[in-house]
Amino acid sequence: MEKKDEDLILNLLDREPELRRCYEEHLVLERQLGMLNHKHYLTPEEELEKKRLQKIKLAGKDKMMDILAQHRSP
Repeated sequence: MEKKDEDLILNLLDREPELRRCYEEHLVLERQLGMLNHKHYLTPEEELEKKRLQKIKLAGKDKMMDILAQHRSP
């Protein structure tokens, strides 16, 4: 995510509850993925979980970008 997007998100968190929810979920998913990425070997179950978390994170990021686009448009 670009710095300007992050700045806009932080400015809008208090006014946009859906953005806040997506952003907080994004941070949790980043931490969970970080823990999986630090492992030297993932079990097949962990690989599936990693892919599942990545899909959820991407969907949340898309939602955040949609919200940001609404605030960028005049």
